[in-house]
Amino acid sequence: MEFRVLGPLEVYDDNGARVELGGPRQRAVLARLLVSHGTVVSTQTLIEDVYGGAPPVTALATVQSYVSHLRRAIERDRP
Repeated sequence: MEFRVLGPLEVYDDNGARVELGGPRQRAVLARLLVSHGTVVSTQTLIEDVYGGAPPVTALATVQSYVSHLRRAIERDRP
C-alpha cells in the first residue's frame, strides 16, 4: 500500500492500482489519520477537523461511515 500526500491525496494498492477514496470529506478523514502517525485520533477530533466549528447533527454517524468506507477501500481482504 502506498499513500501519496504531496499534491492530491492518493492511495495505490500493492499491485499499483489506484484506490478510490471517495469525496473530499472522506479524504480529509484519511489525511487526518495519516498525519497522526499511528496514534489514536478521537471521533471528536475527526469531526472538528472535517467540519470545523459547525458540525451537523449527523456528524458522528457520517464520520463513522467515512471510516467504514475507507476500511473497505484500503483493507479489501479484511473480514
